[in-house]
Amino acid sequence: MSLVQLDFDATTGIARLAFDRPEVLNALDVPLARALNERVQALAQQTGLRCVVLSGNGRAFMAGGDLARFADDFDHADVVVDELLDALHPAILTLRQLDAPVLAAVHGAVAGAGLSLMAGCDLVLAAQGTRFVMAYDRVGASPDCGGTYDLPRLLGGRRAAQFYLLGETLSAEEALAVGLVNQVVAADALAAMTHEWATRIAAGPTRAYGHYRRLVQQASTSSLTDQLERERAAFKAATRTRDFRAGVQGFLRKRSISFSGQ
Repeated sequence: MSLVQLDFDATTGIARLAFDRPEVLNALDVPLARALNERVQALAQQTGLRCVVLSGNGRAFMAGGDLARFADDFDHADVVVDELLDALHPAILTLRQLDAPVLAAVHGAVAGAGLSLMAGCDLVLAAQGTRFVMAYDRVGASPDCGGTYDLPRLLGGRRAAQFYLLGETLSAEEALAVGLVNQVVAADALAAMTHEWATRIAAGPTRAYGHYRRLVQQASTSSLTDQLERERAAFKAATRTRDFRAGVQGFLRKRSISFSGQ
């Protein structure tokens, strides 16, 4: 049985990825990292993909890394790091390159690598009672999995530094206030709200969403001149899609629009 469950609904185009090591709060180890990459690479080849939902089974989204492997042999801890990140980096990059937006639905503990992976998602729904902590400082480590890329962009450099250097733990409501998550819902409403948001995303112009995702990722390292030209190229590419034609015609005729994702 895979350590990352994958469910794809061909009718809606919604894929659900769920970490599945509930007995250890989905703590990240090498097998889990490899399972995630395997599932993500399969999704990248999936025709009709329009939204990805990332979640965790059991009592937590992901309570950071599984430290037991490091404790077994500290002299070769760097080898374990390479094994983990050789699997995780392709998964992270592939998720960023998809046209389909990624929605995280989090609960329980969101720590360490779990926090970094969540921060890289486009939208985040959090259940009341969720706790967010970087946790790397507690074990004498620096962040990985894109945490130093995404968190300063989400929180601002000063706030991200405070989060890490002071070892803060944020409640769901505090995470909402600083912009780490989009919405907080009752724990028993998380699944329903996740389905609602995923359905709305999946009904949208998926290829246009892909252009948006990549433009946003490039913006912070682009000059305004370069970004304007990237926007031009993306808009021109969008005009060649079926969804653009359907959208323009529907708007002008004041009719409801049904996007195909093509």
